[in-house]
Amino acid sequence: MAVTTSNFKNGMCIMYDGKMWIIVDFQHVKPGKGGAFVRTKLKELKSGRVVDITFRAGEKLDDVRVETKRMQYLYNDGSSFHFMDTASYEQVELAPDFVGDTSKWLKENDEVELMVADGEFIGVEPPMFVELEVTETDPGFKGDTVQGGTKPATLESGAVVQVPMFINSGERVKIDTRDGRYVTRV
Repeated sequence: MAVTTSNFKNGMCIMYDGKMWIIVDFQHVKPGKGGAFVRTKLKELKSGRVVDITFRAGEKLDDVRVETKRMQYLYNDGSSFHFMDTASYEQVELAPDFVGDTSKWLKENDEVELMVADGEFIGVEPPMFVELEVTETDPGFKGDTVQGGTKPATLESGAVVQVPMFINSGERVKIDTRDGRYVTRV
């Protein structure tokens, strides 16, 4: 299905130069002299790189239908990550380089969303917030408060995040997976 630049929306998936791209940002520009154009910031689905591309106003591109499948993360056997569709019990194996940085937010039995375009898996979206146990951090001291500084903490998934000084090993923390920020202790 073809889509024109006037139909662009943030988050839309398009086909350009033989690759699938997500529109991160776009801006219609109408200069006083010359034809109108659309400045876009596109993120390539396979590599994750973000590029700036300019299109002429009214240019047609192919629209890619992206669906999300809710699946349960089962385990990582070292060579691949295993996911299961909770409705059909169908299992899917994905390579570690495909899962990429998302792997640091995956915990066994968590629900994730796998993005599918044209019958092909194109990405893994972890839950917005995850609760993980702190496995290693410097000990806190009496008098450490929320307004104090932060310190690095290693979580059970292997991710390293900044947490307040009063957090100790063995405690569970809630993390925002969009930016890797500490939210609260649970």
